[in-house]
Amino acid sequence: MSHHAKLDGHVALVTGAGSGIGREIACAMAREGAKVGICDIDMDGAAETVETIKQEGAGDAAAFEMNVIDEAQVNEATDKMAETFGRLDSLVSNAGIQIVHPIEDFPLDQFRKVVDIHLTGSFLTTKAAVRHMYEQGSGSLIYMGSVHSHEASPLKSAYVAAKHGILGLARVMAKEGAKHGVRSNVICPGFVKTPLVEKQIPEQAKDLGISEEEVVNRIMLGNTVDQEFTTVKDVADVAIFLAGFDSNALTGQSILVSHGWVMK
Repeated sequence: MSHHAKLDGHVALVTGAGSGIGREIACAMAREGAKVGICDIDMDGAAETVETIKQEGAGDAAAFEMNVIDEAQVNEATDKMAETFGRLDSLVSNAGIQIVHPIEDFPLDQFRKVVDIHLTGSFLTTKAAVRHMYEQGSGSLIYMGSVHSHEASPLKSAYVAAKHGILGLARVMAKEGAKHGVRSNVICPGFVKTPLVEKQIPEQAKDLGISEEEVVNRIMLGNTVDQEFTTVKDVADVAIFLAGFDSNALTGQSILVSHGWVMK
């Protein structure tokens, strides 16, 4: 590696690392020298992430099956991962889904599913991870929030409630973890250009009877300072920064990566 690896010898567990932002964070951490546990329910996606990391030749990675709302599986995968790599330095709690409905049409099971995967998943992975972190007296808990941890949107009652909930969990962990050298922070991205978002552009243009350009500049990015999408690299850079930031000075915070869409 030509540059100084920021996470040399660091061991990170990333949930939802089989695709999207999770995969990008895992690969970026590995490029900085980290050993990464790729956790997902989609084992094919997880294997692809591991393969990408191995091909790049920095860091190291292994895949672990983890449904974040299955307590036994979360514990087993976390313990196995810590055993494989010898320690656990950071948790990136990233697994999530999105289901949207107006509240009067929101099926209870769908509401529960969204809240469970985001919030209960964060709780269970935290509970499993801190057993290892507390023992070694150090660690970084990194939660994937959203601008929706601070701002509401119609139709997203489950998602917004869950992302607000993650702030509360993370702040409690900042207080509980401090005496064990464990820090806790939330990354809150704005609109990231993922396939999911790309797909929404023509759909919204059609629904609203406006151009795709207007959907992007006015609806999606209207409140940003520069009408720019946040990139997966932006999010991964912040995850690397939080993983490597060793002081309790930065804990209990939410960092908004949103081109100024929301300023907190």
